[in-house]
Amino acid sequence: MTTLEVRRVRQSDPDAAPLVAELTYEYTSRYGPMGAQEMQRPADVFEPPNGQFLLLMEAGVAVAGGAFKRFDAETAELKRIWTHSQHRRRGLARRVLVELENEARTFGYTRIYLTTGPRQPEAKGLYLATGYTPLFDVETDPLTIGPLAFTKVIR
Repeated sequence: MTTLEVRRVRQSDPDAAPLVAELTYEYTSRYGPMGAQEMQRPADVFEPPNGQFLLLMEAGVAVAGGAFKRFDAETAELKRIWTHSQHRRRGLARRVLVELENEARTFGYTRIYLTTGPRQPEAKGLYLATGYTPLFDVETDPLTIGPLAFTKVIR
């Protein structure tokens, strides 16, 4: 088994490019032009002192990653969590969540907020399985809700 290395980078780092490209394609495939617009938003919000972009590296290749930015003084907002399509079903997204939560804690945040799209049932399942509290009725058709919001205390 290969060891995973956590790297703190900018979203523009060349090692992040394959993940960002795949995530952009996925958002665009699921949400059309709005998905592409999400990925065109400025990424400097994911840089210290208010945020961070992380990659999980395996044998020098980015296999998963994600970011957080400041939501408010106590809350970090998770964004752009992604596992490369060739590395799925290995628990890497869970590992990214743990790393982002730990990093957010070191920045002084005590709470996490995030949203995922209604056409991302995999993400919804991940957040429910990892202790995130849904801020919506989980019994309602996600397509009638819009973005699905979650929160978690990380003290």
